[in-house]
Amino acid sequence: MSLKYAVLAALLEGEASGYDLAKIFDVSVSNFWAATPQQLYRELDRLAAEGLIDARVVPQERRPNKRMFTLSEEGRADLAAFTAKQPKPMAMRDELMVKVQAADVGDLGAVREHVEERMTWAHGKLARYERVRRHLLGGLGEDEFLAEGERVGPYLTLLGGIALEEEYLRWGRRVLDVLERRAARAAGASDQASGPVS
Repeated sequence: MSLKYAVLAALLEGEASGYDLAKIFDVSVSNFWAATPQQLYRELDRLAAEGLIDARVVPQERRPNKRMFTLSEEGRADLAAFTAKQPKPMAMRDELMVKVQAADVGDLGAVREHVEERMTWAHGKLARYERVRRHLLGGLGEDEFLAEGERVGPYLTLLGGIALEEEYLRWGRRVLDVLERRAARAAGASDQASGPVS
C-alpha cells in the first residue's frame, strides 16, 4: 500500500493543511503508518493532481499562504473501493529484532540497553495514545462510544497501536529476563573456570 490511502483516510477527519496532516499522522496515524512531513507534502500534491483531493489557498497576513485539502468525491470513492480489497500481510523490518537474534555472539549489555530503550519508547507512545484515547472518547465510556460514536475507525486503529506497544513491553520484559539470567550463568561459569586463587 502506498501513502496515498493513509492520507485519504486521514482527510476523513475534515479539511486540513499539510501541517495539520503532519500532526494528525504524528498523533493518530503513526501507530500504523509512518511518514515524514516531506513525504506528506509530495503525496498531497500528487493526490490533488489526480483529483482525489481538493486544494484551496488560504491567504494569510505576515505568513505565506497555506493550502487546505479536503477529500474529493473521487477520493472518497477510491478510499471506499480500497477498503474492499484484501490487505497484504504486514512485512516487518525491525533492526532491534536483528540485534536480539544476534545476541548470542554480540554484546549482551548493549542488546539489553537497546531493548530497554525500545521499552522506554513504548511507554512514551502509550502515554501519548492514552491522551488521544481520552480525546476521542470525549467523556463517553468506551462501549457507549463504540456503539454511538460518529467515527470509530480512528479509535479502532488506536486500539491496535496500544496493543502493539503493550506487546512490545511484555516481549521486552521477557527478553531482559532471559538475557539477565544468561549473563549471570555465563559469569558463574567464568568464575568456576578460573578456580580458586592459590
